[in-house]
Amino acid sequence: MSIHFDPDSRCFHLETQHSSYQFQVDPYGFLLHLYYGPRIPGCADYLLTYADRGFSGNPYDTGKDRTHSLDALPQEFPFQGSGDYRSPLLVLRDERGAFGCDLRYQGFDIAPGLPVLEGLPAVYTGADDAEDSQTLSVHLLDTRLKLKVTLLYGVLPQLDVIVRSVLLENQGAETVTVQKLQSACLDFVSGRYDLLSFSGRHAMERSLDRRPLLPGETRVGSRRGQSSHQFSPFVILADHSCTEDSGQCWAMSFVYSGGFGCEAGVDQYGQTRLQMGLAEEQFAWPLSPGDIFTAPEVLMSFSAAGLSRLSHNLHRCIRRHVCRGKYRDTLRPVLLNSWEASYFNFTGNSILDLADEAKSLGIDMLVLDDGWFGNRVDDNCALGDWTPNEEKLGRPLGELVREVNRRGLKFGIWMEPEMVSEESALFRQHPDWALTIPGKAPVRSRYQLVLDLSRQDVCDYIFDAVCAVLDQGNIEYLKWDFNRSIADVFSHKTRDQGTVLHRYVLGLYGILERLNQRYPDLLIEGCAGGGGRFDAGMLYYCPQIWCSDNTDAIDRLRIQHGTSFGFPVSAVGSHVSACPNHQTGRTVPLQTRSVVAMSGSFGYELDPAQLSEADRKAIPEQLAAFRRHAPLIQNGLYYRLSDPASDSVCAWSFVSEDGNEALIFAVLLESHGNMPAVSIFPRGLKPDALYREETSGRVYPAGALMSAGLPLPLGMGEYESACFHLLAVSG
Repeated sequence: MSIHFDPDSRCFHLETQHSSYQFQVDPYGFLLHLYYGPRIPGCADYLLTYADRGFSGNPYDTGKDRTHSLDALPQEFPFQGSGDYRSPLLVLRDERGAFGCDLRYQGFDIAPGLPVLEGLPAVYTGADDAEDSQTLSVHLLDTRLKLKVTLLYGVLPQLDVIVRSVLLENQGAETVTVQKLQSACLDFVSGRYDLLSFSGRHAMERSLDRRPLLPGETRVGSRRGQSSHQFSPFVILADHSCTEDSGQCWAMSFVYSGGFGCEAGVDQYGQTRLQMGLAEEQFAWPLSPGDIFTAPEVLMSFSAAGLSRLSHNLHRCIRRHVCRGKYRDTLRPVLLNSWEASYFNFTGNSILDLADEAKSLGIDMLVLDDGWFGNRVDDNCALGDWTPNEEKLGRPLGELVREVNRRGLKFGIWMEPEMVSEESALFRQHPDWALTIPGKAPVRSRYQLVLDLSRQDVCDYIFDAVCAVLDQGNIEYLKWDFNRSIADVFSHKTRDQGTVLHRYVLGLYGILERLNQRYPDLLIEGCAGGGGRFDAGMLYYCPQIWCSDNTDAIDRLRIQHGTSFGFPVSAVGSHVSACPNHQTGRTVPLQTRSVVAMSGSFGYELDPAQLSEADRKAIPEQLAAFRRHAPLIQNGLYYRLSDPASDSVCAWSFVSEDGNEALIFAVLLESHGNMPAVSIFPRGLKPDALYREETSGRVYPAGALMSAGLPLPLGMGEYESACFHLLAVSG
């Protein structure tokens, strides 16, 4: 059993393989957080200290006892109105406009399995751990408002994962408005910590930022209606001294694809709070009598063995307990995408020529990107009109699909279903379907507007339009794009505008769930201008996401390095593109472009006819190498061996769970005259084993590799790469 309750101490104890999570019901019915760290026996309530804190207030129940203050004690679910002046998870407003509530403990339930959240993605239980996973439901009540709050805790013991979410139920006779709701927090009464967050911009997402937490609050989040290019809905709290291999660290990953907020604060007493949930801005949810509101899930994990172990916990969980469907475990097809090969300048015949090239190289799938529908001659028009342009294609779309299939290739297609162009038949017929504010000129982005997915009629239209395309032929892959943020938050149908952004995300999830049910063999790749919606919520519906619109291999080293802290390689869409690169103008050897793209779903985004003969001959060899190593790449333990932002080499590796096999990649980022030897330091090998490197046949002692390093070949130039495949021969 992974969940225990001690009736004497009134302590809840959630146990995983390597961690303990504890909180306690105090004498007044408040929930006090105690501990989240290495696995321990007993109750850690000795960590609570009580003193007269002066201007820190006291609950009325405590009478003249000034030592009990929720402004100083660690909270399990801090709410506004308790006298805790730190950042709350819950803010309510009643019909009189009064803010605040008073939640007290009512009881709990323990059930097998993990929580199922209506209309939302959530970590699910697999057959291999169904007997071990459990859910704790802790019930709180505000007697004045008749508001019931249920805190949900799901435990996956073998993965060292705990998931948290919240249910609000209005059992009263008056409407209560939810102005802020976050799903999880952690309070630490001692210690000094760093916050690791992942920031960026379009075409340069998820760069690691590490900063010490000081008194006050640090906030990251998104107000853009999507999880965003600018900040990932994933953060790590770590000891100052935490490294890849040592130290304590805690992760929070929001299983949600819309706006979010994450706050990390150090209070007046040096205590640290980390919290995550829905974005506060433009959110106001009226909870009418009888209504229930479900907060999205936060996935949490702890490691006492450094950042690598934390990443491994998260990778295993997302691969096997978030991603679903046929392609969760199946090797994805290697594809050639038409975008950087031809952009909008193509015909049906040129696409078939591209298919012939792809087939000759051994590629599995051809993907037709933007420009195949309506009057889509550029990115200023036609979004929403998902009728194939048969004049441009020279045939019906279904016939083009069949011709590609006859060449022995799978067929995939790009769509951007959430958007509408003003220059489209759809907008002329239904201008009220776009999110626009009456009397205000809309904010355009890429000369397009956003459809109102808070409306069921709009969601039904999108679903039907996508199905009409997919039903024209044997289309086995859909790239689902979203190329702008939401600015004008106003629905012409939804009554309460403070609900629109969240209803939008629920509408998106509803469409994607229906597509997954109708097309169980369809591979959907998420995309939002590349990595603008790279989150665990989308991975529930799409087992891979286009990691970035930037295909430059050297920039991708940093993008994929940051992504790896929270997300598995199997989720990363990554392609080999042409050089000079279309985003940066940089030229990188084809082999380096290949090893970078191999650390993802792998594909190509170029015109093979424009390649040199040497590069054309190299591609089948790259494909053979990827297919051979794909099981290790997609399922092995991922190790970051350097930091591409500061080191002269970027290196990473994949190691089998049993430690018998390792695949190591390295890219040299700097080259100088009379260059000294550059070494990398493998990790995760069996210390007492010997390993044979497959290409050279040389045998290495693992202990020496990990402590003294592995020198890269002398003479490597800037942006050149090396690959080492190690197989254990003893130990």
